[in-house]
Formats: sequence, C-alpha cells, structure tokens
Amino acid sequence: MRTLLTAALAMTLATPANAADPVHQATQAALPQLMDFYRDFHANPELSLHEIRTAAKLAAEARKAGYEVTEKVGGTGVVAVLKNGAGPILLIRADMDGLPVTEDTGLPFASKVRTTNDEGIETGVMHACGHDTHMASWIGTLRNLAAMKSQWKGTLVMIAQPAEERGMGARMMLEDGLFTRFPKPQFALAFHDAAALPAGTIGVRSGYALANVDSVDIKVSGVGGHGAYPQTTRDPIILAARIVTTLQTLVSREIDPQDAAVVTVGAIHGGSTHNIIGKEVTMLLTVRSYTPEVRKKLLDGIARIAKGEAIAAGIPEDRMPVVTIRNEGTPSTFNTEPLTGRLQALWTGRFGKDRVVETPAVMGGEDFGRFYLADKSIQSMIFWVGGVPKAKWDAAQAGKEPLPSLHSPFWAPEAEAVIGTATEAMTAAALDILKR
Repeated sequence: MRTLLTAALAMTLATPANAADPVHQATQAALPQLMDFYRDFHANPELSLHEIRTAAKLAAEARKAGYEVTEKVGGTGVVAVLKNGAGPILLIRADMDGLPVTEDTGLPFASKVRTTNDEGIETGVMHACGHDTHMASWIGTLRNLAAMKSQWKGTLVMIAQPAEERGMGARMMLEDGLFTRFPKPQFALAFHDAAALPAGTIGVRSGYALANVDSVDIKVSGVGGHGAYPQTTRDPIILAARIVTTLQTLVSREIDPQDAAVVTVGAIHGGSTHNIIGKEVTMLLTVRSYTPEVRKKLLDGIARIAKGEAIAAGIPEDRMPVVTIRNEGTPSTFNTEPLTGRLQALWTGRFGKDRVVETPAVMGGEDFGRFYLADKSIQSMIFWVGGVPKAKWDAAQAGKEPLPSLHSPFWAPEAEAVIGTATEAMTAAALDILKR
C-alpha cells in the first residue's frame, strides 16, 4: 500500500501541465507494482555477467506485454522487440548488474546477498548505482508503450544489458549481433539515476556527457638490493615516484586547458620490508577524457613519461617500464542533436522548467555510448533523473550533511520519484519519436 508520504510525493511531482495526461495517469497507476519490482531487484542484486535471475524476470515481463523476446544475447542480455507498422526504430536500454558493495542503507528491503566474485573474493552485492530503478522504469515504459500502440508507429527494441559496471555489456551485445539479428535502431535512449540532483529532476546534457575511461597498469622494474647500499641498486620506488610526479604535467602542461582530462594514480604496490630495495613496483592508473584526440595524447604521454624517467634513472634497456592498457576501456558517451534539444523541450513542456535542467558533463563512464559509436547515424541520448530526497538535498545545500555518491553503500534514491519520472519521460519521448 502506498504511504501518505509517497502519495504526497506523487502529487508534488504532478504538475498542472501533465496531471490529466494519459501518459502521466498510466504511469502513476502502474507505480505501486513498479515499486514492487524495484524492491525485488534491490533485494536480489547480481554481479556483472551473472544477471541470470534478473534477466529471466525482465524477459518474462516483456513477453507478458506482447514483445518478441530473445534471451542470452551477449551473455545474459535480453532483447524485446515490438513491431507496430512502418516507422522509425527506437532502442531503449536498461542495465541489470549490481556492484560488489555491502549495503548499509538500513532499508527494510536492503540486499543481504553475498557471493564470491570472479576473482575468488567473497563480497556483498548491492544495487549501489541504481540499476534497480532503471529496470523498474524499463518495465513501466514497455508496458505503457504496448498499451498505447494506437498512438505510435514503428519498432521498439527494448534491451536489458548486462555488465555495464565492467564496461563490457554493450560491446558483448553488439558482438552477438544486436544490430544485425534485430532491427537496427535509428534512435537510442537510456537514463541514469543521479546522486547529485533532487528527486524527480531531469538532467540533460548535449554533446559529451560521460567520459572515456581507461585503466592503465605500469610495471616499473629496477635493480634490487640491500637498503644500506643503495648505490648498488636502481630503486623502482624512487622511479615510480618520479613517474607519478611527471604524470601530473600531462594535464597541466600538455592538454589544452579547455579540454577536460584526468590522470589519477590509484594504487602503487612495491617493496617487502624496511631494509630491502625491491626489484619491481606496479602502478594502477585511471585515465579520463572526452575526445579521441585527448585520449590518445594521455595514453601516449603515459608511455613516453614512464620510459623517459626510467632512462633518466639509469634503468637498463631490458628493464624499461611496461605500460599496459586494459582491454576493456569505456568510450565516452555523446548526446546527439537534434534529439537532445528536441527531448529537452518536450520534457520542459511536460514537467516544467524547474524540473528539467542542463547538467555538466561528468568524468564517470557509461558503456551506453558504444551503441552510437557502432553507427554514428544513430541519434542517441542518455539523461539523468535525480534521486536525492528533498530533506537530504536541502540539508546538503545548507552544508549540514554530505550526499552519498553513486556506488556508495549508503546510496538510497527516492525510488518512486526516479521510477515515476523516468517512466513518464521515456514513454513521452518514445511517443514523440514514433508519433503517427
């Protein structure tokens, strides 16, 4: 049963412009059941590449709504197709995977799941990135659109994607024939809940919205020996320190100040005890950018600096640093025009200008961008839906309470506001793109 609080929230989110609108009414009527789906997904998260129960549940709901459903696309991915005559082809994506995080929200339906991950480490599992809200909205959207077939024409391709958190799922679905086995989209849409926007607020960004994300390993070799006789060694820890320092000049002195870039050394592993100079140090970096040009400059610069500092330190040629770029980088996500501006105007008219805001690009990563990069004729957009409860938002704005971020064990969005807003926004967008 909906509480007085959630009922009041629903009334707050209903603006005069949409209170009597069929899309709004259908979404509000569906919210109690969508919240049941959300709580079930939240309590039963699955890690990347293991979304078996989750995928089966989503596939079953799409079949009930009349979609032609194919499972196990790119691993555990689900593709649900609804054809409704000649017209545009629209892809709508939700991601399914949880994170290796032990939940600490105190929610009555908090995840108690524990598992052993692919690296053999026991961990808690949590939907700490809000993919549970994405999936509940996906169900709400596909149901709305199936019930409103008389109002649109074309083809819907609803996909439930695995392994977004590992940057693999979109690639895996594409490699398994997403654009060849199924209708190839002309439009692609997704949303992400936001830990930096008030609940029910839509955030829109034209152009680059999320970053290239590269993980880089640097193996720094030296000549080990006794800590009391450093002259007989080539200390890899000193060399690693030099590399860290010089890497900071990549962004500050080699990249145009108007281009965003990040090079962070997240971990250094080396040495064994007080009086031994070891022979090897491993450095782990995260590298963020937006454009292909800046990405290349950063990655080439890391390799050049590592080798240059090693030469300066007198490291033998056969022990030069080895720089490895992990295979699974996440490419940047680009929101195209005119689609982005068109939907921003549509949503502003529906929800009001106070609930639709322009947001800055972020340095987080999202593999949704791969669908556009696979064919740049596709009009593509990902948008944000705020999840911060009003009381917490007000406290944070007053400097009284910090907000938990996505991936935090404390992240608990105002799920009804996220799901209701996203479902209505996505349904309205689809009806506009596929209008008769």
